[in-house]
Amino acid sequence: MPRTKIVILNWNGEEHLRRFLPSVVQSIEGVAGVSVVVADNGSTDGSLALLGSDFPTVELVTLDRNYGFAEGYNRALKGVEADYYILLNSDVETPRGWVEPLIQCLEEHPDVAACAPKLRSVVAPEKFEYAGASGGYIDFLGYPFCRGRVLRVIEEDDGQYDDARDLFWVSGAAYCCRAELFHSLGGFDGDYFAHMEEIDLSWRLQLAGWKISIVPQSVVYHYGGGTLSTDSPRKIFLNHRNNLAMLFKCGAPWQCLVVLLLRPGLDCLAALTYLVQGHTAHFTAVFRAWWEVIGWCSALREKRRRVRAAVKQESKYIYCGSILWQYLIGKRRANQLRLPR
Repeated sequence: MPRTKIVILNWNGEEHLRRFLPSVVQSIEGVAGVSVVVADNGSTDGSLALLGSDFPTVELVTLDRNYGFAEGYNRALKGVEADYYILLNSDVETPRGWVEPLIQCLEEHPDVAACAPKLRSVVAPEKFEYAGASGGYIDFLGYPFCRGRVLRVIEEDDGQYDDARDLFWVSGAAYCCRAELFHSLGGFDGDYFAHMEEIDLSWRLQLAGWKISIVPQSVVYHYGGGTLSTDSPRKIFLNHRNNLAMLFKCGAPWQCLVVLLLRPGLDCLAALTYLVQGHTAHFTAVFRAWWEVIGWCSALREKRRRVRAAVKQESKYIYCGSILWQYLIGKRRANQLRLPR
């Protein structure tokens, strides 16, 4: 049996651990080769005391401070030996039987680097969850969307996306990957701190010749927004900044050119929309993101050189249309789009 470690990164998440970790521990009882690790990102609440008293079977890795999601996982996983990692958010509830289909996918498909379960909402279990739904794509301008979530329209899960398939990205809320590949590609981009890092890694894996798959036979329930709410200016800043950095690092030359021509205007429009709505902090977050990316230019050029030098194939799972345009003309469900296969 392959060794599989479910690794939960925690920062001041005592209440999430108390609420959701019991389901994770119970769901793997009797499953050979699978164990749980909590990697603590320098918590200052009662997380460590809770783990020591209530979860004696859970392995603990401690970091000296909060390195964020991306670099926190990079550092923690250096000390976690396994064949497969399942990187699981602390606000995910897991039923029995969710782990086995993920391991089976990697065992039966040696060309798949990473896979993930279908995400439903803890708050509204009949609906998909924003962070990943049933797997995701990006359009040619870099805007991500999911089967089950287009922009902010979230569908009910009626089984319409229950086909296992290869696609562009799967959610970092429950990201199952080959440990050797995670390390050989340098893991997540630690400069991102949080947000967009799983899409970035999924893209780099595809450029290196691997596939990314959704496994809807596995279902977990994600609370979402446990660290940063969807409407947080900080989250908007990180998403804009990291998305632009990812496009510059990974995109083919034609895509980078189109992005440079069109994204400034679209992002200005988004910023003005926030301003009209009275969200001045959101307005400035967009421009702060561009300013920081400009400051990263030298480092991004070097990252791009390394990424593009190792390209074996371009991803065929980039949606060639504009998801913003499709949304405006009323196509707000992924099954209304001609998605790449």
